[in-house]
Amino acid sequence: MDIIINNAWAQTAPAQGGGISGLVMFVILLVVFYLVLIRPQMKQAKEHRKLVESLSKGDEVVTGGGLLGRISEVGDNFIVLEIAKDVEVKVQKQAVSAAMPKGTVKTL
Repeated sequence: MDIIINNAWAQTAPAQGGGISGLVMFVILLVVFYLVLIRPQMKQAKEHRKLVESLSKGDEVVTGGGLLGRISEVGDNFIVLEIAKDVEVKVQKQAVSAAMPKGTVKTL
């Protein structure tokens, strides 16, 4: 039977690596993860929070759904967005994705 099936011999145990090197690699991985993923996301969330808090009547904004319009009313959680003449839509403040320069919406 040795010709068809080889005998399974136990392998020798691999040499134990230093515990410090594994710990250092883990710490480096956490630092890179923080710098690449967490920090930019926190910065972007902070900028969006500032944008939402600074919304006022007359600002021209774009929502996450792509609506472009001028703010006609500002409430605690919602804004009323005028997207065309005599056409107003109520949207959540958090739905605003960007503020546009004045004059972007000319035909309202």
